[in-house]
Amino acid sequence: MDACDTEVTAVSNDPADDEKAETDGGVRAYTVRLELVDEPGELLRALAPIADNGGNLLSIHHERGSITPRGHIPVEVDLESPPDRFDGIVEALRDAGVNVIQAGAEHYGEEISVVLVGNIVETDLSDTLSKIESDANAVVRDLSLTAPDGTEAVSSARIRLAIDSGQSDAALSAIRSIGSDKELTVVEPLLGGETA
Repeated sequence: MDACDTEVTAVSNDPADDEKAETDGGVRAYTVRLELVDEPGELLRALAPIADNGGNLLSIHHERGSITPRGHIPVEVDLESPPDRFDGIVEALRDAGVNVIQAGAEHYGEEISVVLVGNIVETDLSDTLSKIESDANAVVRDLSLTAPDGTEAVSSARIRLAIDSGQSDAALSAIRSIGSDKELTVVEPLLGGETA
């Protein structure tokens, strides 16, 4: 594949399919967001568990030009399956070693943004992001790093996080703890207001 975004879409003869998530026969549409390594065959390897477990692909949005904070490629897959098979599809993806970011009802309902200031690169940015995702039960949606005096000096990172609805206090508490451990200043969003 080239460096362009790739989108594959199934063609439907029924215009009502676009307007309804549930179709005749109890089949339901789902969206699964994945992170893939940028290597030949990874997309095909990620799609096999879907087909092998009764899922029908509707569309694939492969953003090869975008890179997640972990250096992987985000891929969004729309599929349909009977509701009783969907959990098996997600489990098969994870068993195959595919990093599932969002699957059906597991999606995150809220976003917050925080700014970290300090020796971000020197304190292992990758480790910091991994701890935020695990300890704050969040997904890093976007990261912007500024290091005007080089990576060995004080820098700042704006991080946009997806979290479960109603969990912003717990997520911010976990981020404060991570910041304290790494001697980073955490600039929090205004509570009750819009976040950046």
